[in-house]
Amino acid sequence: MGKATVTPDPVVRLTLKDTVYEKLRDLILNGGIEPGKSVTIQSLADAFGVSPMPIREILHRLVAEKALTLIEGRSVGIPRLTVDRLADLRRVRVELESIATGWAIRHLNASDFQQLSEAIDRMDAAIAQGDRAGYVSANRAFHFTIYNCGGSPSLLSIIETLWLQIGPYFSLLDTSGNWSMANGHHRDLRDALMRKDVRAARRALQADIEGGMGVLHEMLLERRRTLGA
Repeated sequence: MGKATVTPDPVVRLTLKDTVYEKLRDLILNGGIEPGKSVTIQSLADAFGVSPMPIREILHRLVAEKALTLIEGRSVGIPRLTVDRLADLRRVRVELESIATGWAIRHLNASDFQQLSEAIDRMDAAIAQGDRAGYVSANRAFHFTIYNCGGSPSLLSIIETLWLQIGPYFSLLDTSGNWSMANGHHRDLRDALMRKDVRAARRALQADIEGGMGVLHEMLLERRRTLGA
């Protein structure tokens, strides 16, 4: 019997593409592409050390997920946020992230609570230093420490897609005073989870989401008034 011929190249290319996709998702979620600014396909290819072709394929996928939008030429940017789209994202986030929090409460352990406390401390430090990237990254780590314990990869994937659409706008909240208030909600949420108090945990989570989304809502209304003036 002859030996089978193994051709590993397609697997290698798939692994590379998936790796770059995850890194680009992280870049978006951590505020690496600010709303109102654009990046070129070539600059992304250079940053990740790959050719433009896989970057184009990954960008098409992220555009389909509404995480990015194509701009004239060979550039992409964060999709424009409207009042209606924000309201829809707010409603869905409250529902789905509350479900994930309720499911997680049975599985969180001492190590998870330590990670939540460390994320809160990092957010405090970022607020004091005016560190946008540091706050956004720690905020994401805090929330997804909880959602990862929900036991549902399907729900986690949906929440990640929601965050891809709204996450880049979190960095705009740094001068609003929302960050300090939000970290108070984070403490309330952590403490409720430690007590296994589902209702209190969901209230704290909703207050956190509503607070940030409410500030963004006012920003959008002000922009609308300014443009209409």
